[in-house]
Amino acid sequence: MSKPFQFKEFTIEQDRCAMKIGTDGVLLGAWASVKDNTFSILDIGAGTGVIALMLAQRSQAELIDALEIDEDAYEQCVDNFENSPWGDRVFCYHADLDEFTEEFEDETYDLIVSNPPFFEPSLSEETPEARKKARFYDALPFEDLLKNTAQLLSKKGTFQTIIPFSEYEDFIKLARKNQLYLQRVTYVKGNQTTPIKRVLLQLGFEKTPIEEQTLIIEKERHVYTEAYTELVKDFYLKL
Repeated sequence: MSKPFQFKEFTIEQDRCAMKIGTDGVLLGAWASVKDNTFSILDIGAGTGVIALMLAQRSQAELIDALEIDEDAYEQCVDNFENSPWGDRVFCYHADLDEFTEEFEDETYDLIVSNPPFFEPSLSEETPEARKKARFYDALPFEDLLKNTAQLLSKKGTFQTIIPFSEYEDFIKLARKNQLYLQRVTYVKGNQTTPIKRVLLQLGFEKTPIEEQTLIIEKERHVYTEAYTELVKDFYLKL
């Protein structure tokens, strides 16, 4: 059984979730830009609810919705929300993205975030089905994610996500087809000598000069860079 993950201001139970707390989700929750006038936030594919709770800690947004299709993960997300200090502002829906978009076609969000599933060839065929569904690309294809996001995002809103660097160029092309344009990108490397593994992206309907930077997580094993520590220090207990 997975132990609860204790952050500075909230706790995440994760024993019923296929995908446990990981660096990708915490990076996105800490990195996502939240404007002062952000009223509404949507987390697509919420899992444990960690990103939504990080954004609740970081912002004054009055409405923070989350969407989770897996029943066990949904129930755990609801529990994590209810046990957090922001239970009155966070709410999780149990539905797939197409259904949600159709039902809430007149609703828009100022900020949409997603740590989407993606295919990792290293996962074996013996991987439990729930983990496959959470991790593999076909659980939430990027095409569907971007198409629905474009419908749910307010005109001046932003969509912020983290994806493998190998998917970066194709993802940006798909985004443009939905009139979503790259505004900000951070390339994520494990250490100085490793290749870029992930990219953090901010997209929106507005075409703006693109802000680019690189984030290196470790100087050496378990010795974190100042930039990474500064980014996540409000969340991790030991930083």
